[in-house]
Amino acid sequence: MISAEEFLNANILIVDDQESNIALLEQLLHEAGYLRVSSTSNPQQVCQLHRHNHYDLILLDLQMPVMDGFQVMEGLKTDELDSYLPVLVLTAQPGHKLLALKAGAKDFISKPFDLLEVKTRIHNMLEVRLLYKKLQNYNKLLEETVQERTAELRYSEASYRNLVELVSDWYWEQDENGQFSKVSGPVLEMLGLTVVSDDDKEADDDKEAYVAMTGWNEEERKVLRAKISARQPFLDYVFSRLCSDGKQQQYQVSGEPMFDRHCRYIGYRGIGVALITNK
Repeated sequence: MISAEEFLNANILIVDDQESNIALLEQLLHEAGYLRVSSTSNPQQVCQLHRHNHYDLILLDLQMPVMDGFQVMEGLKTDELDSYLPVLVLTAQPGHKLLALKAGAKDFISKPFDLLEVKTRIHNMLEVRLLYKKLQNYNKLLEETVQERTAELRYSEASYRNLVELVSDWYWEQDENGQFSKVSGPVLEMLGLTVVSDDDKEADDDKEAYVAMTGWNEEERKVLRAKISARQPFLDYVFSRLCSDGKQQQYQVSGEPMFDRHCRYIGYRGIGVALITNK
């Protein structure tokens, strides 16, 4: 809703080459309580004045020398800061009304003026204009809020990763295809992973691929893969691998599925530690 104060503080410009018309409209607006009313009889000044003052309403005469109202509206359309053309045309020519609306005017007032009609059309158009500005401000605020929340989430995610890296040997992420998309810590050495570059693989992207070496306990890995396939979280799952030196190494991993804001599965993330073994 628009308050009475917002209506009366709307910024209004009257453009007419006839001083008598300007005087009549100024008197009408002041008597109605509008506080910010200005005027010009020079149509060539309108675009510059609007860029500087950002009018909520421009009462624009169509029939003026040097530059008519249609040319003024064309000039106002080049203002990139305001996609809404707040123009209410003043005309004594019935045939100009439709042309003015097609040119971008939002409404018209017929000459000679019917004072009740003038006040009603001005009030109605100001209501639309002020609601439009409220929507713009709301969208801007919403965009700023989204940017702030995004920055906060990124910071929280970075803090989370730093924390889990401190309390575990490694942090890992897999994409929806089960490929490692991110690893940190000595996970490559511990898990016997090798990095395959783009020169060694056929790929359409520039991501590194992590390929596991042999020696895993396949029964244990089968159970873990089943949990991942079922999109189940797992906690402290233990599996083992026979190293190249003949020793067996055990690992403990925890993980959870990840979903985007559309609830689409995008992979897993988790932590892992190497367990001390005497084997």
